[in-house]
Amino acid sequence: MKPTTAARVKPMTTAADRFRTAVEQHDLAALEDLLTDDITFNSPVTFTPFKGKSQVIGLFRILLRTFEDFRYVGSCDGTAEPLTDGTPTPATVLVFRAGVNGKEIHGIDLLHTDDSGRIRTLTVMVRPHSAVRALGDAVYAGLVADGLVPAPPAA
Repeated sequence: MKPTTAARVKPMTTAADRFRTAVEQHDLAALEDLLTDDITFNSPVTFTPFKGKSQVIGLFRILLRTFEDFRYVGSCDGTAEPLTDGTPTPATVLVFRAGVNGKEIHGIDLLHTDDSGRIRTLTVMVRPHSAVRALGDAVYAGLVADGLVPAPPAA
């Protein structure tokens, strides 16, 4: 018996699928390939976004070693207006759970892609507030340790 056409055609993977796999496998090279050069990363712990591929990859290097038991638990696809220019673009929400220093985090990654299917805007939202604080403290320590921000002055 010959397989049907549907059985022979391998489904295309989306940027969100590739992003999810890269994060789950801690594959920074694959993440870098998915991001536009001018990506904007809107963080739940800073008002000023991280801009550009090198800043965002530096941040992911920290996030991937900071999160404990990180796992995606759902997703939704559609369109949304990114914070950058207000033009509706294809968007995917990936729902995740993780831990940071013993605090359970529930969050989403909101991915906006460009016409070539690369991620141009990534917005992360997390809850509860105590987890946001724990995440912020851990990421800040990682940024200082990696030399991406200056260490706080000694008291």
